[in-house]
Amino acid sequence: MEWRKCYLDLLLVPSGLLILTAYHVWLWHKVRTQPFSTIIGTNSNARRYWVAAIMKDNDKKNILAVQTIRNTIMGATLMATTSILLCSGLAAVLSSTYSIKRPLNNAVYGAHGEFIVALKYVTLLIFLLFSFLCHSLSIRFINQVNFLINTPQQDLLIAKVTPNYICELLEKGFMLNTVGNRLFHAALPLLLWIFGPVLVFLCSVALVPVLYNLDFVFQSNVGKGAHDQITHGDFLSVP
Repeated sequence: MEWRKCYLDLLLVPSGLLILTAYHVWLWHKVRTQPFSTIIGTNSNARRYWVAAIMKDNDKKNILAVQTIRNTIMGATLMATTSILLCSGLAAVLSSTYSIKRPLNNAVYGAHGEFIVALKYVTLLIFLLFSFLCHSLSIRFINQVNFLINTPQQDLLIAKVTPNYICELLEKGFMLNTVGNRLFHAALPLLLWIFGPVLVFLCSVALVPVLYNLDFVFQSNVGKGAHDQITHGDFLSVP
């Protein structure tokens, strides 16, 4: 009897999450093998040249560097704040004595037991907490870049601060920011799980083409000569 009540949850929710996971595994493979076919790879390579250009002419571009990095930190701070506020709201719901599942019992498919309702909120809470963690770590790395990118040129060798080192810190910050955003996006299907597992599956399927259009550079937007020179995912190194 319990199987009949929750078989949709056991079937559709893991299937929806598996679709999103499979897409991101494929995206990671593309970033590694064909970086310039993706927005992530293209932007990563551009940031390396940006760091080199800023450090080469630091006296004139130091304010530009600080303002640009500040905007990135503000974006990560906004996402981290949003995630932790949603976590606080979910924690308040979980600790409440009011049974919020009763108005939904006759409106959704799937299981309505206390355990499955608690599982829905706890899973959503975990995703948002990890999103907050990733954005917090991203702010940490980008803050380091904010200081190091303005290191005087004559002190670079003494301080062991090179453009490649700063690029690595910046890429770690942006990668954590990307992971945090994707966890936040994955929380949307889980939020719809409150209203039933069917919406989880449909939302996961709908997210894939949306993310695809955001993640990939179409051939018409990429120079053919540059695209033909891409070999096995190697990014251009900073001079």
